[in-house]
Amino acid sequence: MALIETVDLWKSYVMAAEEIHALRGVSLAIEGGEYVAIMGPSGSGKSTLMNLIGCLDTPTRGSYRLNGKQVGKMNDNELARIRNEEIGFVFQTFNLLPRASALKNVELPLVYAGVASKDRETRARAALEKVELTSRVAHRPNELSGGQRQRVAIARALVNNPSILLADEPTGNLDSKTGLEIMDLFKRLHQGGNTIVLVTHEADVAAYAHRTIFLRDGRIENDVIRAA
Repeated sequence: MALIETVDLWKSYVMAAEEIHALRGVSLAIEGGEYVAIMGPSGSGKSTLMNLIGCLDTPTRGSYRLNGKQVGKMNDNELARIRNEEIGFVFQTFNLLPRASALKNVELPLVYAGVASKDRETRARAALEKVELTSRVAHRPNELSGGQRQRVAIARALVNNPSILLADEPTGNLDSKTGLEIMDLFKRLHQGGNTIVLVTHEADVAAYAHRTIFLRDGRIENDVIRAA
């Protein structure tokens, strides 16, 4: 059974009496342990697909199963729980709480999950260790470099041991050298068993993935598996 499975997935919007189809019948399967890049020009539907995979939005029609669970039939509370427990999000803009330390930022998903304080701290420190940031646990975001902020965001995404890491342009706000360091970190996380799906418009970032899905006009144009 695939970790992610979409069948004939559509997402449509009505804008000024016109119906816009952001996704047009996308069917794909991603197995646990894969490293997949989703590419395509602006307006191709890649961010829409990412939002659907991440349970941040629901399809207009078609079905989506995550870890065998039919997402389309879930209520808001069930979707929130799936987002917190099954999916680790990494965004281009980091989305960290400015007044909270790195440790407290990483603990946040555990707070929502109702984990006890002592256990939260232990797990958050372990996640920061995975991203090699143990020396910065007490620092706030404004005391960290861009690369360190993204590492905190990745640690936060990892802290619940999610089924999948979803990364949306994870190097978009970083310089080239720092971007390479973050992609090397994703490579190590994948080698450690994490399933990674990232959206990018940069071919050199997509090259880290073992499979690239190309979208155009809301459809899959190509699905390429790179030889090992």
